[in-house]
Amino acid sequence: MKKNTGSNEKLRNIAIIAHVDHGKTTLVDAMFKQSGQFREGQQVDERLMDSMDLERERGITISAKNCSVTWKNVKINIIDTPGHADFGGEVERALSMADSAILLVDASEGPLPQTRFVLKKTFEANLPVMVIINKIDRKDARIDEVLDMVYDLFIDLNATEEQLDFTYLYAIGRDGIVKREVEDDVNNLTVLFDLIVDEMPPPTYDPEAPFQMLVSDLGYSDYLGRLAIGKIFNGSVASHKSLVCIGEENKQKPLKVSKLQSYDGPALVPVDEAQVGDIVVLSGIEDVKIGDTICTREAPVALPRIAVDEPTVFMRFSINTSPFAGQDGKFVQSRKIRERLLKETLLNVAIEVEESTTDESFVVKGRGELQLAILIETMRREGFELCVGRPRVIYKEQDGVQLEPIEHLFVDCGEDFMGVVTEKLSIRKGKMTNLVNNGKGRVMIEFSIPSRSLIGYPDEFMTDTRGTGIMNSYLSGYEPFRGEFPIRFTGSIVADRQGKGVAYGLFNLEPRGQLFIIPGTAVYEGMVVGEHNRHSDIDVNACKEKKLTNMRASGKDENAVCSPIREMTLEKAIHFIRDDEMVEVTPQFVRIRKTILPAGKRHLAAGKLKKQDQS
Repeated sequence: MKKNTGSNEKLRNIAIIAHVDHGKTTLVDAMFKQSGQFREGQQVDERLMDSMDLERERGITISAKNCSVTWKNVKINIIDTPGHADFGGEVERALSMADSAILLVDASEGPLPQTRFVLKKTFEANLPVMVIINKIDRKDARIDEVLDMVYDLFIDLNATEEQLDFTYLYAIGRDGIVKREVEDDVNNLTVLFDLIVDEMPPPTYDPEAPFQMLVSDLGYSDYLGRLAIGKIFNGSVASHKSLVCIGEENKQKPLKVSKLQSYDGPALVPVDEAQVGDIVVLSGIEDVKIGDTICTREAPVALPRIAVDEPTVFMRFSINTSPFAGQDGKFVQSRKIRERLLKETLLNVAIEVEESTTDESFVVKGRGELQLAILIETMRREGFELCVGRPRVIYKEQDGVQLEPIEHLFVDCGEDFMGVVTEKLSIRKGKMTNLVNNGKGRVMIEFSIPSRSLIGYPDEFMTDTRGTGIMNSYLSGYEPFRGEFPIRFTGSIVADRQGKGVAYGLFNLEPRGQLFIIPGTAVYEGMVVGEHNRHSDIDVNACKEKKLTNMRASGKDENAVCSPIREMTLEKAIHFIRDDEMVEVTPQFVRIRKTILPAGKRHLAAGKLKKQDQS
């Protein structure tokens, strides 16, 4: 490998990494405001980089995004990365554009599982790291202890001596304050900007190498078509230049740069030429994928492709086959669903799609059920109708032994809830590996547990701990299959006919379990309308009206007031369903249904399955 000798001192490419909700996007907001990016008094949205509706609603970053600020004539390209484990592919993609990283750690919570994940990826990319202890104004901040924990984490991840000698700062990101020492009287980010310019390395390159750019992200414009986003590793590029794109297996495709853009703040601005090290957006190529190299026609040399971890979870997506199909969505055909899923694989390196040979369904693989739930939620908002099955983990086989993904789980909960949490996790094949009681009423428990055990458990955990528990995990590796366990101890209450839910009928069903629908809700045969108290399923008439006689008027006994229902969101529904159930997703509705709708066929299928098990 050639030794890079040149460096572009006018540029810094820095990724901001952290566990979810430790303040990355808020810090970027403050950097915008204090670098002179906005004029005095200009109205600016909070969490400017969280541009997707889902990101704003959930308060999390889902996809990595680029922006830039300028400080002392040095352009600082900032890459805001997600903090949730399910979006790890975005972190790996973003780090390919960075030359250094800022690690944010909450002054109270300290390094959490995702902190470990993003830091490990940063070390694998050999990037120098600056650490910021954020939220030092919290009442429960334990600044010195958290700094020691960060050092422990660096050592645990086999950091080199250079990486261990990191610069650390203290911050109140919400107020736009970064200090060298906790007691310093500072009210701005000047210290941070100066250290980025003075201590973080500029992009390096080989002065003799021709133009090379690695595609790290894709975009789309109605006017320009497909957009390729990435960092220039060597050479420079000008608008309207003829280049070549090297794809997988070194396949080459010619292209002409129709427009060249660079980041100025959160926005893109057209430029005539871009220098080495800069992050740019090229338009003029339709068939491009993340990981491709764009270079000169005279010297086509590919850069190493972006490597991402394998997916661990899959879900089956299929067309909507319920009696209400096509009433709500714009896109219902399998062809449209296929096009949308393949488009997602272009934009998201961590998603894989396989087509079924037997029916009109697709197996979609990802990092976790949240990542797939976000994809389903995005599709329903775009007007798609589809059915999805229960999330399942992807097994591996080695020397004839079935291996399954295992998570390292961290649970922080009150002492009173320790018993119920430990009992539930042990049923799900979890093994306790560590228990710390700090004597303040809360305990920190660590478990080694199969990934499949956590599907659907977070909702139960929040109920068991009365909303006060905190749960985080990261993938620790693969181990031999630990055996089966019951997914759910309750059955389903299933509608036996099509119609509308009636208060009288639903009121009389309440002793059987918890209902999901209110009077007036449209139902059909095979639709799940509630959770049965017992393990078995039960077919019911949710449309039953009171029989009228000449002795009883219809207005009498009308005060059948139904109890509050358990409203099913998309994620709750995905967690609730069993293997023989699906979630019907449309732009307006989320319904749970049986895979086989007619009751007679369902019972026949169950009987055949029972015979197979006995034989």
